[in-house]
Amino acid sequence: MPDFAIFTGNTKKILKKFKNSNILLIYVILVAIFMGIILASAVLFYFHEQNSTVIQSGVFIKGINVSGLTKEEAILLVTKELQDQMNDHIVLTYKNNEYYLEVEQIEAKFDIESSVTFALSVAKSGNFFQDMQEYVSILMRKINIEPVLTYNEEALDKYLKNIEANLPDQLEQSSYYIEDDTLVITNGVNGAGIYMDELKETIIHAIQDISYTKRYICIPTYIQYPDAIDVDAIHDEIYRHAENAYFTTEPYAVYAEVIGIDFDTEKMKEKIDRQKDAEEYTIDLDYTVPEVTVDDIGMEAFPDRLATFSTNYAITNRDRTINLTLASHKINGTVVMPGETFSYNKVVGKRTIAAGYKEAAIYENGQVSSGLGGGICQISTTLYNAVVAADMEIVSRRNHMFVPSYITAGKDATVVWGSTDFKFKNTRDYPIKITSSVENGVASVSVYGLKKGTEYNISIETKTIKKTSKDMVVDAYKVYRLNGDIKRSEKLSRDTYLTHSE
Repeated sequence: MPDFAIFTGNTKKILKKFKNSNILLIYVILVAIFMGIILASAVLFYFHEQNSTVIQSGVFIKGINVSGLTKEEAILLVTKELQDQMNDHIVLTYKNNEYYLEVEQIEAKFDIESSVTFALSVAKSGNFFQDMQEYVSILMRKINIEPVLTYNEEALDKYLKNIEANLPDQLEQSSYYIEDDTLVITNGVNGAGIYMDELKETIIHAIQDISYTKRYICIPTYIQYPDAIDVDAIHDEIYRHAENAYFTTEPYAVYAEVIGIDFDTEKMKEKIDRQKDAEEYTIDLDYTVPEVTVDDIGMEAFPDRLATFSTNYAITNRDRTINLTLASHKINGTVVMPGETFSYNKVVGKRTIAAGYKEAAIYENGQVSSGLGGGICQISTTLYNAVVAADMEIVSRRNHMFVPSYITAGKDATVVWGSTDFKFKNTRDYPIKITSSVENGVASVSVYGLKKGTEYNISIETKTIKKTSKDMVVDAYKVYRLNGDIKRSEKLSRDTYLTHSE
């Protein structure tokens, strides 16, 4: 009996253990089935997401929710939202002056398509486990993609340099000009320079930050010092060896005489050393007349008119007319040799009372005011259009802060003594001669030389990119025509003008 009891007890234990094992097995099987379902669902979901054409949940671009959108839908949404939120311009300030920088002017824009393409690739670039982990993480924490901002750095540099050249206390470099038979060298004056890299960084940050509400940026500046007067360099530019006029028959060409020019460099250096802070220094020029002139060989040195251009002025403004006449007289008859660069400031000279210049309207510090020599920019503008039409290379040219009354926007050329010059290079293989006149309300400039081969009809044509109540942006093109048909065009500039006066 005891043995039977022992047997019975052991049996119960075995049965209980067996029962527990079955329950555990069933539990394991159920768990395995459940995990299998989850894994299978995850795999199915994974492959579904991998082939999905919409952006996963939790993805933002520049703070804009693009979850569940296709590529096209996301591009449209982000583009519209950013256009609505972005400032179209930024105001740069210096002292009491304001300068408007149009975002469109420097072609600033976000690379939205690349950002959307990246958004579509989220949780789709790794293996199964990496992508699933990334998917869940983004779903819980969200992700914000910052699109890349692109802009035209050359256009921004040009705009900021133009501002620097028009600051109220701008730098005035030492320079020189010829007045009758005298060389006049002027001392430079300290001026404000712009910390370009710092300002550019601030501007780009302001454009990137679409929540940027303060559109006013103070221009960071430092003191610029003019270059030291280099007498030897001036001598190299002025010096000419006297050359007789001559002609060739094959090909036909007449070369005008060259009058020799020289001056005593050591004497000028002594003057500068004795009076280092003088406003200007003068010295007589030595001229050598060639033995044979064009008149002696009886031929016309500049037989062909290559180009001409005219602008109108008000004859009732007597003082301004005087300034126009003086500047016109200075450039009239100037001969520019092949490869030589013409400088308007060096030919016209410093605008002074002693030289006969009068007070007239000028553009200064972003405003119209009265200044000595006002109006001579009309002559530099007329010359600019003539030399472009004569197919010369423009070396240096800047636009006014406002559109002048005598010319279309994009066709002007402003000059300021010591800081802003108009320069062009004679890229022809023959000398040219400039003629200029001011009379009866018309300022005219013509360029003479020798026509060779195909001569195009060239003009400056402009296109307004944007115009607001504050400013306007204009592109200028050099357009080549032959028999009335456009053969090609070259972009000359992109100019910004204020359209209001503070």
